[in-house]
Amino acid sequence: MSIFEYNGSAVVAMVGKNCFAIASDRRLGVQLQTVATDFQRVFKIHGKLYLGLSGLATDAQTLYQRLVFKHKLYQLREERDMKPETFASLVSALLYEKRFGPYFCQPIIAGLGEDNEPFICTMDCIGAKELAKDFVVSGTASESLYGACESMYKPNMEPEELFETISQALLSSVDRDCLSGWGGYVLVVTPTEVQERVLKGRMD
Repeated sequence: MSIFEYNGSAVVAMVGKNCFAIASDRRLGVQLQTVATDFQRVFKIHGKLYLGLSGLATDAQTLYQRLVFKHKLYQLREERDMKPETFASLVSALLYEKRFGPYFCQPIIAGLGEDNEPFICTMDCIGAKELAKDFVVSGTASESLYGACESMYKPNMEPEELFETISQALLSSVDRDCLSGWGGYVLVVTPTEVQERVLKGRMD
């Protein structure tokens, strides 16, 4: 088994009309044994910027703490929040720095940039960025997530439709992957508000 599959994970981000959604499953496992059913994989950096971390759970938590530290230093020095593009470059540099003993994580970065333009990107464990205009996925359920998102996604969705689409894509995908699942956690971020919802899925 790959070290990336050890804990199981599914993270997806999707773009709508001046908004974005990011969702993850809630299972923390040790291979096929379930340890927790309320594990957090989506983290807030600031009000319009979120980070999803799939892969090894311990590395995900360590990486998140390092990124929060670096973002707080940036806020103190610059007296403003980091743009999503800048944050993506920071994550990429931090991962590449450790390329000979990497964090076993595949981050997804989603945020609202200037003029509330949604920005999403993902990268591998050594920081090679992949930008997208529609959706990005990572984790053990990524293959089925690609298929579900490919068939359900359409451009310029309103927040409510975006929530429905990403939720259905996530739930149908984790059903096809035995290492992720146990419900889902969805965030829909618009210029004025953030909606957090917990999904109930198959509990097996």
